[in-house]
Amino acid sequence: VLGGMEATVKNLQYLYDMLPEGATWSAFGIGKYHLPIMYATLALGGHIRVGLEDNIYYSKGKLATNVELVERAVRVIKEFGKEPATSDEAREILGIAR
Repeated sequence: VLGGMEATVKNLQYLYDMLPEGATWSAFGIGKYHLPIMYATLALGGHIRVGLEDNIYYSKGKLATNVELVERAVRVIKEFGKEPATSDEAREILGIAR
């Protein structure tokens, strides 16, 4: 992606290490890098996003739907012992007015 950094866990760790203490942050990977970056971001305490604008495949050769991507993200978030943000919570985190 033009202007983006190669989506590796090593690069994500480097960027994470540069964050100021208490920063709110998120990361996402495009295409085949989606899952490794999602897992690493959750492990490091960041926020994630999902959607067809970044990844059109659910798995190799299987086209995704937004519903499938969101359902998987919710499942993974819960497996990490966390709770996904509601729409209102996400707006508050991002500082977006209703």
